[in-house]
Formats: sequence, structure tokens, C-alpha cells
Amino acid sequence: MTAIISQNGNAYLEGLSDAWGPWQNYWREPTIEHREACRQSLSPEAIRDWQYLHGADPSRVSPDGYTLDIAYMARPGVDEIQLDLILDYQSNVALYPSFQAYFRKKQPPLLAAWGKNDPAFIPAGALAYRRDLPSAEVHLLDTGHFRP
Repeated sequence: MTAIISQNGNAYLEGLSDAWGPWQNYWREPTIEHREACRQSLSPEAIRDWQYLHGADPSRVSPDGYTLDIAYMARPGVDEIQLDLILDYQSNVALYPSFQAYFRKKQPPLLAAWGKNDPAFIPAGALAYRRDLPSAEVHLLDTGHFRP
């Protein structure tokens, strides 16, 4: 590996916003009730407003991305697949300490480009890279998760 470029790609617990609460509850207790509590994050409104428009200049966001994502989510069974992936995301979080150990040992160059208004992966996650990679280049852009 010669370098890492991270676009809102979290590797630190402090990068997870409070919005992760229902997902974290599902990880701890994978009950039907907790699974259903995560389903709202798959709604057309959540996809459009939370993933694409939150924190972004709406005049710069093409509807193509969220319209396509909404159409994909409307296919039969895709919601259940996504809920399975939400449950499995805990395996990424469990690897955060391994990622951090790699950063400390190998010191790869890192560029983090982050939406400073991202409702899911908050700026603290981008800035945390500097703890293990003091030379990390971090750019907090005035936008949300999927920036134009």
C-alpha cells in the first residue's frame, strides 16, 4: 500500500454520530424490534434527506444519486439485505483497533476528505486519523455525507 484516501471512511469510534444509536442497539441485541428500528434509515426520505441533502447545498445536489438509490431500495428483498448489512457493520467497528495499529506501525500517507456536516460520520472521525498518523492531510468540506 502506498497511500490511503478516505472519503468519510471512518476508523475511529469518535467518528460515529448519535444517529448510530439504533444501529448500535441492533448490534448489541439483534432482536426483531431493533432490526425494525433500523428500517427507517432505508426510507426514501432518509435516503434523500439524510444521506444526500443534510448539510449540503441542495442546489448543488443532483437528484440522480438519491433517485437511483431509492429505486434500488424499492426492489423486493433489498431492504432485508440492507438490514443484514447494517447488522454486519459491527464487524467493521470491531476492526477499528486493528486499522489504528496498522496506521501507527506503517505510517501510510493519508488524505481524508470529509463532509463537515455529515450526519453519520462526524468530523471527529476524520481528525482522529491525526492521532495515529500525525502527517495525515484532513480536509473538512462544507457539505454532508454524499457531497456534490
